[in-house]
Amino acid sequence: MAENVTSLFRSTAAHSPSMAALTRESDGAGPVDFCIPCNPYFPTPAMFDDLAGRLREIITYYPSSADTITAELCNLLQLPPQCVAMGNGSTELITWIDHLLVRESLAIPVPTFGRWTDQPMETGKRVDMFPLQESSGFALDLAQYAEFIRARGTRVAVICNPNNPDGGFVPRQSLIQFMDAMADLDLIVIDESFLEFADAENEPSVVEDAVMRPNVIVLRSLGKNFGLHGIRFGYLVANPALAGKVRSMLPKWNLNSFAETVVFMLKEHGAEYLESLHMVRRDRLDMARQLSALPGLTVYPSQGNFLFVRLPVGAEGTVVRDRLLTEHRILVRECGNKIGSSSRFLRLVVRPQVDVRRLVSGLEQVLYGTRRGAAVPELGTGTSYSSGTAAVDRLVVETNGAGMPGLAAQAAAMPSLAPAPAPVQNPYPAQSPYPTPAPAAMPAPAPVPAPAMPAPAPMPYAAPAAAMPGMAPAPTAPMPGMAPAPAAGLAAVAQTGMPGLASAAQNNRRGMGAAQGLTAAQVRGRTQPEPTPEPTGWPAAGAMYNQVG
Repeated sequence: MAENVTSLFRSTAAHSPSMAALTRESDGAGPVDFCIPCNPYFPTPAMFDDLAGRLREIITYYPSSADTITAELCNLLQLPPQCVAMGNGSTELITWIDHLLVRESLAIPVPTFGRWTDQPMETGKRVDMFPLQESSGFALDLAQYAEFIRARGTRVAVICNPNNPDGGFVPRQSLIQFMDAMADLDLIVIDESFLEFADAENEPSVVEDAVMRPNVIVLRSLGKNFGLHGIRFGYLVANPALAGKVRSMLPKWNLNSFAETVVFMLKEHGAEYLESLHMVRRDRLDMARQLSALPGLTVYPSQGNFLFVRLPVGAEGTVVRDRLLTEHRILVRECGNKIGSSSRFLRLVVRPQVDVRRLVSGLEQVLYGTRRGAAVPELGTGTSYSSGTAAVDRLVVETNGAGMPGLAAQAAAMPSLAPAPAPVQNPYPAQSPYPTPAPAAMPAPAPVPAPAMPAPAPMPYAAPAAAMPGMAPAPTAPMPGMAPAPAAGLAAVAQTGMPGLASAAQNNRRGMGAAQGLTAAQVRGRTQPEPTPEPTGWPAAGAMYNQVG
């Protein structure tokens, strides 16, 4: 297996090799998986036994139509079917969003899920990449992001919440303010693929708010939440016109029989699913504490089912990855091929404690020489498959996401706006943290590389104004289908969106090591007090979508 590791990773430019490929190169059993971010506690063993007993029936016959499967999912989640489109995995939906709704440009904070950068570039769109800063713990400042969008003239904005790979979290009320401030954009996508693993708020999803807006789509994953990546299913939620536009392009049988079987099983297993989320959140705390005790290893707070870690100085991620795999049969995600990241970073999926102990032991041997006698060195100059910061910086500088080679003619016909110049007179109202819409026509200066965005200074917070007539006030018990009113007269706030927490928010998002230690709140990236215990039953999108405890 060892001699084939390098070639396996070199042949997968955008991701790690599949578990099937790794298993074929081994003795018939795959490694312990800290790479693929799915729920290790769901489905339950009894559910797997049920699926196994029905295997012949499942794979022999056609599934029902996508409309039938979608209707069952909507009944489970208390969502109106006309506002939902189910896809053969969230990547199918990302592809159709790009083809149908992204006309010229898309903005995305990086590092993030690779399809949000790669898919639009493959179709010749301009991708404006907003760099998250390591110095601020990769926290997303929405006011800075909004200014970046205005300066670039971007027409579509994407936010992954929590973000992949760092697990950064943006509170719901802050996202609502952002959506209201960016109401003139062609489209806003909130990718909530990992949100059900979060516990920073009782109701963090913006699903209900999306269906009331003309330009917002919320993307959700099922494979990650249910621990079934091999079954390709996910869904989006939007107003009926937007959802219907995507749904009309999907094949009638784009969902397979395994997906149908699982969706129709779920109503009987809500309690087990909720318990699985509790166990993942518990394991996330324990895993972060154990990793933060390793000398020189930095662990960033996360609201996903994974942790983003920076390796000690002198450690090269590709070497650590390969040695963990060949010497310890542990698979990790080295993040050097993620735009905005480097080979010093790993994304480690949250797993049960027995697996974490094996991971920690393997890292100790690989990093500190307890097995081979020396810390991991930097890669030699002769190594040809390193994908660290130099390659990332070169990509951003040369293209700034201007599309893939071969599509230059199409990309050249699109407007290209330079980044915001350094200090200029602020044309935006002082009471708002977000810039107002740009004028209809703007000149197109020559494109220049996007500079690194400095970490914003904390700004004062003003209490939200009263709710607008006809709109439900923010977060009391939500009324199905009713969005909270946009806040008026808000001053710029910290990325948490909470008063008086500017410095605390930055501290919570900075990585912590053994010398400082991690508190539970820092590990969770918590922005609100501990939530109250949840009721039993399935977490329904139309009422209390993501109750946590």
